[in-house]
Amino acid sequence: MPAQPVRFDFLLTSPHHGRSFAADARYVADGQPKPVVVFVHGFKGFKDWGHFNVLADWFAARGFVFVKLNLSHNGLVPGGTGDLEDLEAFGQNNFSLELNDIGTLLDALDQGRPELPAAELDLTRLALIGHSRGGGLVLLKAAEDPRVRAVVTWAAISNVNPGWTAELMAHWQQQGVYHVENSRTKQQLPLCFQIVEDYHRHRLRLDIAHNLRRKLRQPLLITHGDQDETVPLARAHELHALRPEAELLILPNVTHNFGGAHPWQSDELPAESREVAEATAEFLRRVLVVES
Repeated sequence: MPAQPVRFDFLLTSPHHGRSFAADARYVADGQPKPVVVFVHGFKGFKDWGHFNVLADWFAARGFVFVKLNLSHNGLVPGGTGDLEDLEAFGQNNFSLELNDIGTLLDALDQGRPELPAAELDLTRLALIGHSRGGGLVLLKAAEDPRVRAVVTWAAISNVNPGWTAELMAHWQQQGVYHVENSRTKQQLPLCFQIVEDYHRHRLRLDIAHNLRRKLRQPLLITHGDQDETVPLARAHELHALRPEAELLILPNVTHNFGGAHPWQSDELPAESREVAEATAEFLRRVLVVES
């Protein structure tokens, strides 16, 4: 019987803010150094959403160390309900915070964690995978951090500014906040105007097009479902036009969450997620030179 992946949970603290946030790692403990994959969730997402734990075990069983994190201001609380509950923190989130959170995790891996024996990790083969908004984040992080050796996007955004209109901006600035509905929970999620101010303050760092054209040099796989109801397929083509040498995979009859839903009751991946996972693993084996 194949060895089962082990899971280790740990907390991170950032030098950029005082809020702790959770991460976990899955791997098969065999004493052999393995490539490390860091998975970044999207807007209104979290590391244990839906089938993400099944996904983590799937990658671990195939020879990767799979690490995922809750971005610090995503609305979850360490030791809390496991779902969006801290809406004040959610409202204070921004793209710079999220990029810094990913950097905090990479720093922690570099410095070593007692939960992750050094013999199990090969940090010279470090990749990022990002879903939806997380896909935009991993592109930006890879562009500024040479520790990242490969990047994969799943249904990624192509611009952190989703097209804020002048009318919305004026109303938003006046009120200080506007709300979006979480279709799953029906919560009204606050977005404070500070996210716009942060965007303008760090515009070059947060410009996906600029960073993809000028800075990102790592191998890149762009994946997208042709039935994506949340992030249009056109976004994948925009990213590919910015980086024509990237690999582009369009998955037929696949929606935004790759067949997943929350909660997820099965021990098996949805077929659509397995398809994108297999393509991702094959790409990473090639570009990270993973021994079979």
